[in-house]
Amino acid sequence: MRIHGAVGRLQHRVAALFRRHGGDPAAAVLEPGGSPGSLHRTRESIAATYLRGDGVEIGALHQPLRVPKVARVKYVDRMAVSDLRRQYPELAASPLVHTDIIDDGERLATVADGTQDFVIANHFIEHCQNPVLTLQNLFRVLKAGGVVYLAVPDKRFTFDVDRPCTTAEHVMRDYTEGPERSRLEHFEEWSRLVNKRVGEAEVGEEVRRLIEMDYSIHFHVWGAAELLELTVTIQRLIRFEVELFLRNGMESILILRKPLG
Repeated sequence: MRIHGAVGRLQHRVAALFRRHGGDPAAAVLEPGGSPGSLHRTRESIAATYLRGDGVEIGALHQPLRVPKVARVKYVDRMAVSDLRRQYPELAASPLVHTDIIDDGERLATVADGTQDFVIANHFIEHCQNPVLTLQNLFRVLKAGGVVYLAVPDKRFTFDVDRPCTTAEHVMRDYTEGPERSRLEHFEEWSRLVNKRVGEAEVGEEVRRLIEMDYSIHFHVWGAAELLELTVTIQRLIRFEVELFLRNGMESILILRKPLG
């Protein structure tokens, strides 16, 4: 795996952003427990370095990525805003971005091949039942030289803390054999280790309810090391360059570039 890119330029942007906001540049890359504002400013500085032209953001909900003026974004989600509010009642008081494109973010069936300069998918890939197929489609819609911007939660610092990391082998099996083979297992793990349900009856009832409402759980979870291992594994199937892999507090940020030729 080749990791390269505008590291010096990015560090300069991060420091400048923190000075502008009266912060400490040394705190730009968060330790777990750092402020949400610091996390988002680091995201913003990376966007300013890498995003240009026309692109899409998948599943932005109430936290769209702030992009530079040279970037134009359309928002993709699987539902209109009214339906998303019913799906996520916990966001009732939060403004949600308008859904420009209603589509399955894992497939992007309505987005033509080679039409986007960038795809933003923050805190999204863990919701995907088939991460490899999802990444194939994200790169499919990119122009040559375009980038995928991913922020992926580190399970050690989230409600997924008690769940085992998803292995690269598991992700590859979900790709080659289909994600249906492990779907029930993921919902049961979510019920037991995230929602802390106990007993077969209680777990079974919650799993049935979540599946019936098509609730979007974290199907797969990783720490930073496991995510990096998965990235290397997926490079055997999809051609891309790793421009950036950065720890940002409770998440890792990846910039993946589609080759020019």
